[in-house]
Amino acid sequence: MAKVTLISYTPQPEKTIASAAKLCYSPASIEEIQEGLTEEKTAAFVDMLAEIGHESPIEHASFTFGIEGVSRSLLAQITRHRLASYSVQSQRYVKEKMFEFVLPLEIEAVPEAKEEFLRAMEEDQRHYDRLTEILTEKHVPEFLAQGKEEKEARRLASKKAIEDARFVLPNACATKMVCTMNARSLMNFFTHRCCNRAQWEIRELATQMLRLVLEVAPNLFKNAGPSCLRGACPEGKMSCGKQREVRDTFIKIKESAQ
Repeated sequence: MAKVTLISYTPQPEKTIASAAKLCYSPASIEEIQEGLTEEKTAAFVDMLAEIGHESPIEHASFTFGIEGVSRSLLAQITRHRLASYSVQSQRYVKEKMFEFVLPLEIEAVPEAKEEFLRAMEEDQRHYDRLTEILTEKHVPEFLAQGKEEKEARRLASKKAIEDARFVLPNACATKMVCTMNARSLMNFFTHRCCNRAQWEIRELATQMLRLVLEVAPNLFKNAGPSCLRGACPEGKMSCGKQREVRDTFIKIKESAQ
């Protein structure tokens, strides 16, 4: 299961957003925009922005997450959310001595499927190790010919070898990343990825991220989550058909964060 940590975030995120909104709707100067912004008035500004659909002020608050224990398959999905910043552990520079992997629950629940999956992971590791060994031996003479000492030549050869050996690693291979999104992008992320139609791994990740931001900006994210929390399901015939159940789940999540 993914482990998510909220590493940092804009100090007083809701007040920062309210300050930006106040500037839009009042003659206040920069020096004055935070004057009188009590908790109640800050919450009122945040609520007003949600009510009228004015989303640009919420871009002024950003949140940085540390994410680990997720698959390379999830990485391909989350990076489709382009208004974000990502730093990902590199398979090019970090050798996978015994790579960790994500085991899907549906596979784990069936002994025969789990056995087949684990066998595939073991085989992938063997292929990776063998390819690294073969390619390292190929590259060592190249670096020796460049005048490198034996130890340095082997280090450089191994580093070059894993650049190509990594191609055999599976989508299940676990990775780590640091991800930063502004609040507006997070809202969009939660809308799409907290939905039951989202793939299970990224849905679990999105829900964990939502729990964390609710603790530090409860007014801002109180309406965050799948579209069906705010109206009819937009999925049409592809709907999961569990709108009431989904709403109950997110009500509990938000109550637990209070």
